[in-house]
Amino acid sequence: MSTVSVRIDESLVSAARAAAKAEFRTVQGQVEFWAKVGRAALDNPDLPASFIAESLMSMAEPREDSTVFVPRSTTKA
Repeated sequence: MSTVSVRIDESLVSAARAAAKAEFRTVQGQVEFWAKVGRAALDNPDLPASFIAESLMSMAEPREDSTVFVPRSTTKA
């Protein structure tokens, strides 16, 4: 993966540093995550940003940690 340097406002970097610590990411990883969420939100304006963020996080989880979806059984009346 290649990298490129960009200039970002110091307040944004500080916010990313705090969020990265809470989310166990690097500052670079946090800024990249925010960019992905923002891009997806612009591409899907009807979806809440929180749904997009949670979806991206779940897609990043290792497959071996996932659980199989089992629908609820329908109750017989």
